[in-house]
Amino acid sequence: MLSKDRAVCIRATDYSETSQVVTLFARRSGKVRAIAKGSKRAKSAFDGPIEVLSLGDIVFSGTHKDTLATLTEFQQEPAGLGLRRNLFAMHSALFAAELLDSLTDELDPHCVLFDYFAQFLQDVDNQELTSERRDVMIRLILFQIVLLGEAGLHPVLKACANCWRPLSAEWREGYFSSAANGLICRDCEMSFSDKVRFSMKAANALADLKQLADADDKTLDEIERLLIHHFTHILGRSPKLARHILPT
Repeated sequence: MLSKDRAVCIRATDYSETSQVVTLFARRSGKVRAIAKGSKRAKSAFDGPIEVLSLGDIVFSGTHKDTLATLTEFQQEPAGLGLRRNLFAMHSALFAAELLDSLTDELDPHCVLFDYFAQFLQDVDNQELTSERRDVMIRLILFQIVLLGEAGLHPVLKACANCWRPLSAEWREGYFSSAANGLICRDCEMSFSDKVRFSMKAANALADLKQLADADDKTLDEIERLLIHHFTHILGRSPKLARHILPT
């Protein structure tokens, strides 16, 4: 039985001299691992090798977990010149794809997440929207928050995750604990050995994401460092592309 959907390629590896195994994140089907036979041939149904971050309509057969589907069509819309000319935007898009692959299960659809990821790719590919690094960083942070929410892992950001004391101007310092999955107040921080201290600017921006638009570069980097720390805890390893996101 053939299935039709719209998808983004989030991973591609060579299977043979002429074929690839690809991981697609589809709007209605969720994550699909498939073999694209003959995709690397000069003349194929895929208009050449399938590129990571390409978006398009797909046709595939076989939708069983732990087995490869067969991709029969993919009308690729490759990434545009914006990503090809902006190295940080490209690294951010690939990093987002890596996280998406790591935090989603096969054949588990997330329509909202697909739409947000597709829009994220479109935005960071637009040079007018992301002419500066901070513009890309803001969109990357927002995508990661949406991803955590859709994966059922949204952290507590507006109150202490332990005692539920609301974040307010009375807080003099803030901590984040991955074990507690959220913000930790000064009174509770001693109970969590994995805590990471961060500024109130970062805490307030995470609690009210509209503040990201006015956040300075230092605060954005602090938030991203915190998110990478959290993803490392969740995955049990550091994301491979994390080293390309923050300045050394």
